[in-house]
Amino acid sequence: QVQLVESGGGLVQAGGSLRLSCVASGRSFNNYAMGWFRQAPGKDRECVAAISGSGDNLYYADSVKGRFTLSRDNAKNTVWLQMNGLKPEDTDVYYCASRRTFPTNAPSSARLYSYWGQGTQVTVSS
Repeated sequence: QVQLVESGGGLVQAGGSLRLSCVASGRSFNNYAMGWFRQAPGKDRECVAAISGSGDNLYYADSVKGRFTLSRDNAKNTVWLQMNGLKPEDTDVYYCASRRTFPTNAPSSARLYSYWGQGTQVTVSS
């Protein structure tokens, strides 16, 4: 069983930056792919970025490419989502997720992820 705890959300002005963190419990963190998703009320959960256990495979949604950077430190059981150039449309609840292997063919598919954090609110004001 893997437990995920997110932190780092908050309120920021447009153009600002935030860094989200997700700490995972359990062993063999390096065997787990990690993803960040976001969801607004009444909408489907959208994958923002995903990374393989080794860090060799990365996925970014087109809407965040060039602005967001996903990284991980397996020694610390932690992944970070650095968000720069934030826009009001980035306002959402952001969730950390994990699964045993990197879903190469569909890294953005929420249904493929087994474990989820509780979410952290990101609000970008205009």
